[in-house]
This record gives sequence, structure tokens and C-alpha cells, in this order.
Amino acid sequence: MGKKRILVIDDEENIRILYKENLEDEGYEVILASCAEEANTKMKESYPDLVTLDIKMPEMDGIEFLRKLRESDKNIPVVMCSAYGVYKQDFRVWASDAYVVKSSDMRELKSTIKEILKRKKDLK
Repeated sequence: MGKKRILVIDDEENIRILYKENLEDEGYEVILASCAEEANTKMKESYPDLVTLDIKMPEMDGIEFLRKLRESDKNIPVVMCSAYGVYKQDFRVWASDAYVVKSSDMRELKSTIKEILKRKKDLK
């Protein structure tokens, strides 16, 4: 069984680097995308086990990307990440598996990812 692959979609380079370093330390293979268009390409090239998705991005925002992703793939786990807790009340993010407010403390994101991937494995 290979490493679990995580696609990190965020328009902020420092966030992508932070997530990549922390998630690789946890033993994941991390793929980065800076926008929805790049994320679509990466999804096709290397089917990830989980996606972390920023909400506020230029061109297509994370909520729109999530909607399009769910039309083609209902099973891939998605963790919405935002600097703003206010989106938690937005029913459009409910199609995601989890919602994490961005923080330099990566514990919540890492434990959320671990829990979702464990749940997915247990369902098989």
C-alpha cells in the first residue's frame, strides 16, 4: 500500500508550502495547485485520496470548484480550508467532508485528514 496522496489547492504560496511540509512530515504524498484550473489538471494526472481546498481564490472560488468536483466525483474527500469561520454556515460548503479554519497550528487539519482517510478505509 503506497502513501496517501493529498492535493492542496490554495492560491497563497506560503500556505501551500506550509501544508506540503506538514503533511509530508505525516507521511503523505502532497501535490500542489494554485488555482482551480491547475487543480483540475492535477486531479486527472494523479488521482488524490483527499483534497484540501481554499475557499477564496481568483477566477473560480473553492465553493464553485467543490460543486463541479461533486458532479464528477462524489467519493473523493474534500476538506474546505478558509481563514474565515463565517463560511462554516454557508450551506454550499456542506458538500465537503470537513471545514477547517486556516491556522499556522496544523493540528486540526492533520487530525481531520487522518480521521477522514481512516473513515474512508473503514468503509471499504
